[in-house]
Amino acid sequence: MGAYSGSTALVTGASKGLGEAYARELARRGADLVLVARSGEALDRVADDIRREHGVEVETEAVDLAAADGASRLIAELDRRGRVVDLLVNNAGAGTVGPFLDSAPDRNVASVELNVVALMNLTHVLGRRMAARGSGGIINVGSTAAFQSMPYQAAYAATKAFVLSFTEALAEELRGSGVRVMAAHPGATATGFFDHTTATMNPAYTDSPERVAAKTLDAYAKGAVNAYPGRVIMRVTTWVGRLLPRTTVTRTTGRLNRALGLHRAHDLDTPASPARP
Repeated sequence: MGAYSGSTALVTGASKGLGEAYARELARRGADLVLVARSGEALDRVADDIRREHGVEVETEAVDLAAADGASRLIAELDRRGRVVDLLVNNAGAGTVGPFLDSAPDRNVASVELNVVALMNLTHVLGRRMAARGSGGIINVGSTAAFQSMPYQAAYAATKAFVLSFTEALAEELRGSGVRVMAAHPGATATGFFDHTTATMNPAYTDSPERVAAKTLDAYAKGAVNAYPGRVIMRVTTWVGRLLPRTTVTRTTGRLNRALGLHRAHDLDTPASPARP
């Protein structure tokens, strides 16, 4: 608890799912919060619940971080409020599912803008301020998808591979500076990630957001650079891509995702296309 009590944590994508779970778990451990997401109404509901349950200070900011000026608008608002961030949790993320060539290009670009560009921009601005103070921390939420190419989630897995590489490199650059950087790699989590798509998750193989959030924060408090806050088998799957040829891993992942029906999946507002062989 001591690693978080009295600090201020900024959590992106905090209106639902894993972001909400991070916010609630941080508050339970005594942190004040700045919660960020697109939906102001949903954020306010989460903030009210957290204030009532934990008595911590909670501020909200509704902003679309996938927009070109999203991160800069957020930073400007933090400066206007005079808010110092001790812990940045880059949780906001999005992705498409289904054959890449059948998906809407703007959805894939928006995923890169949110999962990569916004994360990098917030890390750069707030990380520089932390480094100047000699204290602070950043948790970038990646995924076990980062460890191999994923047919039918091609762009999403690629963005998470960026998060993995970027976070490891930055953690080494900042080693000894007083600023800690960690990547969290959950597996399938019951967050509604496939909402607004035809894909579904099997509840037998998903972790709860609350468990993932708690294990992430435990790992950060212990000094990890990479955390695997899901069930053990999900961490084991990340070893495969480091042991076998990449072509073998990609083809195997493609077969698994076809068995799950992802080759037929699509966003609900995108017309379905014939499945590719």
